Amino acid sequence: MKSTGSLLAALAVIAAAVLGLQTYAPFGTTAAVGIAMGAGSIAAMGVVLVLAARPPMIERLFGGLDQMYAVHKWLGIAALALMIGHNTIEPDLEGVVRETQAGEFAADLGEIALNGFIGLLLISWIKRIPFTRIELPWPIWRFSHRFTGLLFAVAAYHQLTIDKPAGIDGTLDLYLNALSLAGLAAWLFTQFVAPFLRPRNFVLDRVDRHGAVAEVTLRPQGRAMRWQPGQFAFVSATGAGMGEPHPFTIASAPAADGSLRLGIKALGGWTRRLPERLAPGQRLRVDGPYGRFVFRKRVQRQVWLAGGIGITPFLAWAEALTDTDRQDIALVWAVTKRDEAFAADRLAAIAARHPGLSVHIVASAEDGRLTAERLAGLVSFALRDAELFYCGPTGLRDAIVSGLKAMGQKPRRVHSEAFELR
Repeated sequence: MKSTGSLLAALAVIAAAVLGLQTYAPFGTTAAVGIAMGAGSIAAMGVVLVLAARPPMIERLFGGLDQMYAVHKWLGIAALALMIGHNTIEPDLEGVVRETQAGEFAADLGEIALNGFIGLLLISWIKRIPFTRIELPWPIWRFSHRFTGLLFAVAAYHQLTIDKPAGIDGTLDLYLNALSLAGLAAWLFTQFVAPFLRPRNFVLDRVDRHGAVAEVTLRPQGRAMRWQPGQFAFVSATGAGMGEPHPFTIASAPAADGSLRLGIKALGGWTRRLPERLAPGQRLRVDGPYGRFVFRKRVQRQVWLAGGIGITPFLAWAEALTDTDRQDIALVWAVTKRDEAFAADRLAAIAARHPGLSVHIVASAEDGRLTAERLAGLVSFALRDAELFYCGPTGLRDAIVSGLKAMGQKPRRVHSEAFELR
Protein backbone atom coordinates (compact mmCIF):
# COMPACT_ATOMS: atom_id res chain seq x y z
CA MET A 1 0.00 0.00 0.00
CA LYS A 2 2.88 2.33 0.82
CA SER A 3 4.11 2.39 -2.79
CA THR A 4 0.65 2.84 -4.32
CA GLY A 5 0.47 6.55 -3.55
CA SER A 6 4.01 7.20 -4.77
CA LEU A 7 3.30 5.34 -8.01
CA LEU A 8 0.07 7.26 -8.66
CA ALA A 9 1.78 10.59 -7.98
CA ALA A 10 4.61 9.73 -10.37
CA LEU A 11 2.17 8.58 -13.05
CA ALA A 12 0.26 11.87 -12.81
CA VAL A 13 3.45 13.78 -13.64
CA ILE A 14 4.65 11.33 -16.30
CA ALA A 15 1.26 11.45 -18.03
CA ALA A 16 1.49 15.24 -18.32
CA ALA A 17 5.00 15.05 -19.76
CA VAL A 18 4.03 12.34 -22.26
CA LEU A 19 1.01 14.35 -23.40
CA GLY A 20 3.28 17.36 -23.84
CA LEU A 21 5.69 15.35 -26.00
CA GLN A 22 2.89 13.90 -28.12
CA THR A 23 1.06 17.18 -28.60
CA TYR A 24 4.09 19.23 -29.61
CA ALA A 25 6.14 16.58 -31.43
CA PRO A 26 5.06 17.98 -34.86
CA PHE A 27 6.75 21.28 -33.97
CA GLY A 28 10.21 19.85 -33.33
CA THR A 29 12.14 18.14 -30.55
CA THR A 30 13.06 21.35 -28.72
CA ALA A 31 9.46 22.52 -28.55
CA ALA A 32 8.21 19.08 -27.47
CA VAL A 33 10.80 18.68 -24.68
CA GLY A 34 10.30 22.23 -23.42
CA ILE A 35 6.52 21.87 -23.30
CA ALA A 36 6.80 18.40 -21.69
CA MET A 37 8.90 19.89 -18.88
CA GLY A 38 6.43 22.70 -18.33
CA ALA A 39 3.49 20.28 -18.33
CA GLY A 40 5.26 17.98 -15.87
CA SER A 41 5.97 20.94 -13.60
CA ILE A 42 2.31 22.04 -13.53
CA ALA A 43 1.19 18.46 -12.84
CA ALA A 44 3.74 17.98 -10.06
CA MET A 45 2.72 21.20 -8.31
CA GLY A 46 -0.97 20.28 -8.58
CA VAL A 47 -0.26 16.95 -6.88
CA VAL A 48 1.92 18.67 -4.26
CA LEU A 49 -0.96 20.94 -3.23
CA VAL A 50 -3.41 18.03 -3.07
CA LEU A 51 -1.01 16.12 -0.78
CA ALA A 52 -0.53 19.21 1.40
CA ALA A 53 -4.25 19.11 2.19
CA ARG A 54 -3.65 15.81 4.04
CA PRO A 55 -6.69 13.90 2.72
CA PRO A 56 -7.14 10.81 4.97
CA MET A 57 -8.01 8.49 2.06
CA ILE A 58 -4.90 9.54 0.14
CA GLU A 59 -2.73 9.26 3.27
CA ARG A 60 -3.63 5.56 3.44
CA LEU A 61 -2.29 5.06 -0.09
CA PHE A 62 1.12 6.30 1.06
CA GLY A 63 1.25 4.28 4.29
CA GLY A 64 1.31 7.32 6.57
CA LEU A 65 1.62 11.09 6.57
CA ASP A 66 5.41 10.97 6.86
CA GLN A 67 5.64 8.95 3.63
CA MET A 68 3.16 11.26 1.92
CA TYR A 69 5.14 14.33 2.99
CA ALA A 70 8.34 12.75 1.66
CA VAL A 71 6.71 12.41 -1.77
CA HIS A 72 5.34 15.95 -1.38
CA LYS A 73 8.87 17.24 -0.78
CA TRP A 74 10.50 15.47 -3.70
CA LEU A 75 7.67 16.31 -6.07
CA GLY A 76 8.16 19.96 -5.15
CA ILE A 77 11.85 19.69 -6.01
CA ALA A 78 10.99 17.89 -9.27
CA ALA A 79 8.46 20.60 -10.13
CA LEU A 80 11.07 23.32 -9.73
CA ALA A 81 13.66 21.37 -11.75
CA LEU A 82 11.15 20.86 -14.56
CA MET A 83 10.16 24.52 -14.40
CA ILE A 84 13.80 25.58 -14.74
CA GLY A 85 14.20 23.15 -17.65
CA HIS A 86 11.07 24.56 -19.31
CA ASN A 87 12.42 28.09 -18.91
CA THR A 88 15.87 27.10 -20.22
CA ILE A 89 14.69 25.01 -23.18
CA GLU A 90 12.33 27.68 -24.42
CA PRO A 91 9.99 26.19 -27.02
CA ASP A 92 10.70 27.73 -30.42
CA LEU A 93 7.22 28.25 -31.86
CA GLU A 94 7.97 31.38 -33.88
CA GLY A 95 5.85 31.39 -37.01
CA VAL A 96 3.61 28.67 -35.59
CA VAL A 97 1.67 30.71 -33.03
CA ARG A 98 0.12 34.12 -33.37
CA GLU A 99 1.55 36.28 -30.61
CA THR A 100 -0.95 38.19 -28.50
CA GLN A 101 -0.70 40.69 -25.66
CA ALA A 102 -2.26 38.14 -23.30
CA GLY A 103 0.34 35.59 -24.34
CA GLU A 104 3.20 38.02 -23.66
CA PHE A 105 1.73 38.76 -20.23
CA ALA A 106 1.49 35.02 -19.55
CA ALA A 107 5.16 34.62 -20.43
CA ASP A 108 6.09 37.32 -17.89
CA LEU A 109 3.97 35.59 -15.26
CA GLY A 110 5.92 32.39 -15.87
CA GLU A 111 9.13 34.19 -14.86
CA ILE A 112 7.47 35.48 -11.68
CA ALA A 113 6.29 31.99 -10.74
CA LEU A 114 9.75 30.52 -11.37
CA ASN A 115 11.54 33.06 -9.16
CA GLY A 116 8.95 32.64 -6.42
CA PHE A 117 9.28 28.86 -6.39
CA ILE A 118 13.07 29.13 -6.24
CA GLY A 119 12.71 31.27 -3.10
CA LEU A 120 10.28 28.83 -1.51
CA LEU A 121 12.53 25.86 -2.21
CA LEU A 122 15.52 27.61 -0.66
CA ILE A 123 13.50 28.23 2.51
CA SER A 124 12.46 24.57 2.51
CA TRP A 125 16.03 23.34 2.09
CA ILE A 126 17.78 25.69 4.52
CA LYS A 127 16.94 24.53 8.04
CA ARG A 128 19.94 26.41 9.45
CA ILE A 129 21.54 29.65 8.30
CA PRO A 130 24.94 28.69 6.79
CA PHE A 131 27.99 29.12 9.05
CA THR A 132 25.80 29.87 12.09
CA ARG A 133 23.85 27.93 14.72
CA ILE A 134 20.69 29.85 13.91
CA GLU A 135 17.93 27.51 12.76
CA LEU A 136 15.11 28.68 10.52
CA PRO A 137 12.04 28.60 12.80
CA TRP A 138 9.21 26.23 11.91
CA PRO A 139 6.64 29.11 11.75
CA ILE A 140 8.68 30.89 9.04
CA TRP A 141 8.96 27.66 7.05
CA ARG A 142 5.24 26.99 7.41
CA PHE A 143 4.21 30.59 6.68
CA SER A 144 6.28 30.67 3.50
CA HIS A 145 4.42 27.60 2.22
CA ARG A 146 1.14 29.51 2.34
CA PHE A 147 2.26 31.37 -0.78
CA THR A 148 2.66 28.16 -2.78
CA GLY A 149 -0.96 28.24 -3.91
CA LEU A 150 -0.68 31.84 -5.10
CA LEU A 151 2.44 31.07 -7.11
CA PHE A 152 0.79 27.97 -8.52
CA ALA A 153 -2.22 30.07 -9.56
CA VAL A 154 0.20 32.31 -11.46
CA ALA A 155 1.83 29.28 -13.12
CA ALA A 156 -1.57 27.79 -13.98
CA TYR A 157 -2.70 31.07 -15.53
CA HIS A 158 0.54 31.12 -17.52
CA GLN A 159 -0.22 27.65 -18.87
CA LEU A 160 -3.84 28.55 -19.63
CA THR A 161 -3.23 31.81 -21.51
CA ILE A 162 0.18 31.36 -23.14
CA ASP A 163 0.01 31.53 -26.94
CA LYS A 164 -0.42 28.07 -28.50
CA PRO A 165 -0.49 26.75 -32.08
CA ALA A 166 -3.93 26.77 -33.65
CA GLY A 167 -5.70 23.46 -34.05
CA ILE A 168 -3.60 21.37 -31.64
CA ASP A 169 -5.18 18.54 -29.67
CA GLY A 170 -6.76 19.85 -26.46
CA THR A 171 -6.18 16.78 -24.27
CA LEU A 172 -3.06 18.25 -22.66
CA ASP A 173 -4.84 21.48 -21.76
CA LEU A 174 -7.82 19.61 -20.31
CA TYR A 175 -5.55 17.39 -18.20
CA LEU A 176 -3.48 20.29 -16.86
CA ASN A 177 -6.57 22.39 -16.20
CA ALA A 178 -8.08 19.54 -14.17
CA LEU A 179 -4.91 19.13 -12.09
CA SER A 180 -4.67 22.91 -11.65
CA LEU A 181 -8.25 23.11 -10.39
CA ALA A 182 -7.65 20.18 -8.02
CA GLY A 183 -4.46 21.77 -6.69
CA LEU A 184 -5.99 25.21 -6.21
CA ALA A 185 -9.12 23.76 -4.58
CA ALA A 186 -6.90 21.78 -2.19
CA TRP A 187 -4.88 24.91 -1.36
CA LEU A 188 -8.02 26.97 -0.70
CA PHE A 189 -9.35 24.19 1.53
CA THR A 190 -6.05 23.99 3.44
CA GLN A 191 -5.83 27.74 4.03
CA PHE A 192 -9.43 28.79 4.59
CA VAL A 193 -11.57 25.76 5.47
CA ALA A 194 -9.44 23.14 7.24
CA PRO A 195 -8.32 25.47 10.11
CA PHE A 196 -11.96 25.79 11.16
CA LEU A 197 -13.29 22.37 10.18
CA ARG A 198 -10.62 19.91 11.31
CA PRO A 199 -9.25 20.82 14.75
CA ARG A 200 -11.11 19.80 17.89
CA ASN A 201 -11.18 21.90 21.03
CA PHE A 202 -9.37 20.60 24.10
CA VAL A 203 -8.59 22.11 27.48
CA LEU A 204 -5.36 21.57 29.39
CA ASP A 205 -6.00 19.37 32.41
CA ARG A 206 -2.48 19.08 33.85
CA VAL A 207 1.22 19.48 33.07
CA ASP A 208 3.78 17.08 34.60
CA ARG A 209 7.37 18.19 34.14
CA HIS A 210 10.26 15.71 34.01
CA GLY A 211 13.39 17.75 33.30
CA ALA A 212 13.37 18.70 29.62
CA VAL A 213 10.16 16.73 29.01
CA ALA A 214 6.66 17.90 29.84
CA GLU A 215 3.73 15.50 29.82
CA VAL A 216 0.58 17.42 28.94
CA THR A 217 -2.86 15.91 29.58
CA LEU A 218 -5.73 17.33 27.51
CA ARG A 219 -9.47 16.93 27.98
CA PRO A 220 -11.88 17.28 25.02
CA GLN A 221 -14.42 20.07 24.92
CA GLY A 222 -17.37 18.75 22.97
CA ARG A 223 -16.55 16.36 20.13
CA ALA A 224 -13.87 13.86 21.19
CA MET A 225 -11.19 12.51 18.87
CA ARG A 226 -10.80 8.83 18.03
CA TRP A 227 -7.31 7.51 17.44
CA GLN A 228 -5.22 4.37 17.38
CA PRO A 229 -2.25 4.07 19.76
CA GLY A 230 0.85 5.40 18.00
CA GLN A 231 -0.86 8.03 15.88
CA PHE A 232 -0.05 11.73 16.15
CA ALA A 233 -1.85 15.06 15.90
CA PHE A 234 -1.11 18.70 15.16
CA VAL A 235 -1.50 20.86 18.26
CA SER A 236 -1.81 24.63 18.61
CA ALA A 237 -2.45 26.78 21.66
CA THR A 238 -4.94 29.63 21.56
CA GLY A 239 -4.23 32.84 23.40
CA ALA A 240 -0.65 31.88 24.23
CA GLY A 241 1.17 33.22 21.17
CA MET A 242 1.55 29.61 20.04
CA GLY A 243 -0.97 29.45 17.22
CA GLU A 244 1.19 27.56 14.71
CA PRO A 245 0.24 23.83 14.73
CA HIS A 246 3.06 21.41 15.61
CA PRO A 247 2.98 17.59 15.34
CA PHE A 248 3.10 15.47 18.50
CA THR A 249 2.59 11.75 19.02
CA ILE A 250 -0.32 10.93 21.30
CA ALA A 251 1.47 9.20 24.18
CA SER A 252 -1.56 7.47 25.67
CA ALA A 253 -4.08 4.83 24.74
CA PRO A 254 -7.65 5.95 23.99
CA ALA A 255 -9.55 6.73 27.20
CA ALA A 256 -13.27 6.53 27.89
CA ASP A 257 -13.48 10.28 28.55
CA GLY A 258 -11.56 11.14 25.36
CA SER A 259 -8.60 12.64 27.22
CA LEU A 260 -5.13 12.28 25.74
CA ARG A 261 -1.55 12.81 26.82
CA LEU A 262 1.35 14.35 24.89
CA GLY A 263 5.06 14.08 25.63
CA ILE A 264 6.80 17.34 24.69
CA LYS A 265 10.58 17.67 24.80
CA ALA A 266 12.30 21.06 24.58
CA LEU A 267 13.98 20.60 21.20
CA GLY A 268 13.31 24.07 19.75
CA GLY A 269 11.92 27.48 20.61
CA TRP A 270 8.27 26.46 20.29
CA THR A 271 8.58 23.27 22.33
CA ARG A 272 10.58 25.11 25.00
CA ARG A 273 7.99 27.86 25.35
CA LEU A 274 4.80 25.79 25.14
CA PRO A 275 4.87 24.10 28.59
CA GLU A 276 5.96 27.39 30.21
CA ARG A 277 3.05 29.34 28.75
CA LEU A 278 0.35 26.78 29.46
CA ALA A 279 -1.63 26.41 32.64
CA PRO A 280 -4.63 24.26 33.59
CA GLY A 281 -7.71 25.54 31.83
CA GLN A 282 -5.79 26.73 28.76
CA ARG A 283 -7.57 25.97 25.48
CA LEU A 284 -5.79 24.07 22.72
CA ARG A 285 -6.79 22.88 19.27
CA VAL A 286 -5.93 19.36 18.14
CA ASP A 287 -6.03 18.27 14.48
CA GLY A 288 -5.76 14.55 13.92
CA PRO A 289 -5.23 11.72 14.10
CA TYR A 290 -2.57 11.04 11.48
CA GLY A 291 0.02 8.35 10.84
CA ARG A 292 0.11 4.58 10.39
CA PHE A 293 2.68 3.71 13.07
CA VAL A 294 0.23 1.58 15.06
CA PHE A 295 0.45 -1.60 17.13
CA ARG A 296 0.29 -4.79 15.04
CA LYS A 297 -1.33 -7.55 17.04
CA ARG A 298 -0.60 -10.25 14.44
CA VAL A 299 3.19 -9.92 14.80
CA GLN A 300 4.18 -12.47 17.45
CA ARG A 301 7.74 -11.30 18.17
CA GLN A 302 8.31 -7.58 18.33
CA VAL A 303 11.15 -5.25 19.30
CA TRP A 304 10.11 -1.72 20.17
CA LEU A 305 13.18 0.50 19.96
CA ALA A 306 12.89 4.12 21.12
CA GLY A 307 15.44 6.90 21.00
CA GLY A 308 14.79 9.65 23.57
CA ILE A 309 11.35 11.24 23.19
CA GLY A 310 10.67 8.60 20.52
CA ILE A 311 9.24 6.56 23.40
CA THR A 312 5.86 8.31 23.04
CA PRO A 313 4.17 5.94 20.54
CA PHE A 314 5.36 2.93 22.54
CA LEU A 315 3.85 4.38 25.73
CA ALA A 316 0.51 4.39 23.94
CA TRP A 317 1.09 0.86 22.61
CA ALA A 318 2.01 -0.45 26.07
CA GLU A 319 -1.01 1.17 27.71
CA ALA A 320 -3.27 -0.40 25.08
CA LEU A 321 -2.12 -3.97 25.76
CA THR A 322 -4.92 -6.25 26.93
CA ASP A 323 -5.05 -9.65 28.61
CA THR A 324 -5.57 -11.28 25.22
CA ASP A 325 -2.28 -9.89 23.83
CA ARG A 326 0.22 -12.75 24.08
CA GLN A 327 3.03 -11.39 21.91
CA ASP A 328 6.69 -11.54 22.89
CA ILE A 329 7.68 -7.87 23.08
CA ALA A 330 11.02 -6.34 24.03
CA LEU A 331 10.91 -2.58 24.60
CA VAL A 332 14.38 -0.99 24.52
CA TRP A 333 14.60 2.71 25.37
CA ALA A 334 17.87 4.52 24.61
CA VAL A 335 18.44 7.72 26.61
CA THR A 336 21.48 9.79 27.54
CA LYS A 337 20.95 9.74 31.32
CA ARG A 338 18.77 7.38 33.30
CA ASP A 339 16.73 10.19 34.85
CA GLU A 340 15.56 11.12 31.32
CA ALA A 341 13.46 7.93 31.26
CA PHE A 342 10.47 9.80 32.66
CA ALA A 343 8.02 6.92 32.15
CA ALA A 344 10.20 4.11 33.55
CA ASP A 345 7.95 3.36 36.53
CA ARG A 346 4.83 3.41 34.38
CA LEU A 347 6.35 0.96 31.90
CA ALA A 348 7.56 -1.31 34.70
CA ALA A 349 4.02 -1.46 36.10
CA ILE A 350 2.61 -2.37 32.69
CA ALA A 351 5.30 -5.04 32.19
CA ALA A 352 4.38 -6.56 35.57
CA ARG A 353 0.84 -7.12 34.26
CA HIS A 354 1.96 -8.47 30.89
CA PRO A 355 4.59 -11.26 31.14
CA GLY A 356 5.29 -11.06 27.40
CA LEU A 357 6.54 -7.46 27.68
CA SER A 358 10.09 -6.80 28.87
CA VAL A 359 11.42 -3.25 29.35
CA HIS A 360 15.09 -2.31 29.03
CA ILE A 361 16.47 1.21 29.53
CA VAL A 362 19.96 1.92 28.19
CA ALA A 363 21.52 5.20 29.39
CA SER A 364 24.55 5.94 27.23
CA ALA A 365 26.24 8.19 29.82
CA GLU A 366 26.23 5.35 32.35
CA ASP A 367 25.91 2.14 30.35
CA GLY A 368 27.64 3.08 27.10
CA ARG A 369 25.98 3.51 23.73
CA LEU A 370 23.36 1.11 22.52
CA THR A 371 24.78 -1.11 19.78
CA ALA A 372 23.37 -3.90 17.67
CA GLU A 373 25.28 -6.45 19.74
CA ARG A 374 23.91 -5.03 22.95
CA LEU A 375 20.38 -4.97 21.59
CA ALA A 376 20.62 -8.62 20.57
CA GLY A 377 21.81 -9.48 24.08
CA LEU A 378 18.84 -7.74 25.71
CA VAL A 379 16.22 -9.52 23.63
CA SER A 380 15.27 -13.06 24.67
CA PHE A 381 14.45 -14.22 21.13
CA ALA A 382 16.31 -14.19 17.82
CA LEU A 383 15.98 -10.79 16.17
CA ARG A 384 15.94 -12.33 12.70
CA ASP A 385 12.62 -13.95 13.68
CA ALA A 386 11.13 -10.66 14.89
CA GLU A 387 9.96 -7.33 13.51
CA LEU A 388 11.60 -4.12 14.67
CA PHE A 389 9.55 -0.99 15.35
CA TYR A 390 11.58 2.18 15.73
CA CYS A 391 10.91 5.79 16.68
CA GLY A 392 13.72 8.27 17.21
CA PRO A 393 16.66 9.89 15.41
CA THR A 394 17.46 8.21 12.10
CA GLY A 395 21.15 7.85 12.97
CA LEU A 396 20.46 5.35 15.76
CA ARG A 397 18.06 3.35 13.61
CA ASP A 398 20.52 3.13 10.72
CA ALA A 399 23.40 2.09 12.99
CA ILE A 400 21.35 -0.61 14.72
CA VAL A 401 19.88 -2.06 11.52
CA SER A 402 23.29 -2.05 9.81
CA GLY A 403 24.88 -3.77 12.80
CA LEU A 404 22.17 -6.42 13.01
CA LYS A 405 22.54 -7.14 9.31
CA ALA A 406 26.30 -7.65 9.76
CA MET A 407 25.56 -10.08 12.62
CA GLY A 408 23.12 -12.07 10.52
CA GLN A 409 20.31 -10.92 12.83
CA LYS A 410 18.52 -8.49 10.54
CA PRO A 411 14.83 -8.36 11.59
CA ARG A 412 12.19 -9.69 9.22
CA ARG A 413 10.83 -6.18 8.84
CA VAL A 414 11.76 -2.72 10.12
CA HIS A 415 8.95 -0.22 10.74
CA SER A 416 9.54 3.44 11.48
CA GLU A 417 7.96 6.84 11.10
CA ALA A 418 9.84 10.02 10.25
CA PHE A 419 10.81 12.03 13.34
CA GLU A 420 10.13 15.33 11.54
CA LEU A 421 7.87 16.33 8.68
CA ARG A 422 9.89 18.94 6.79
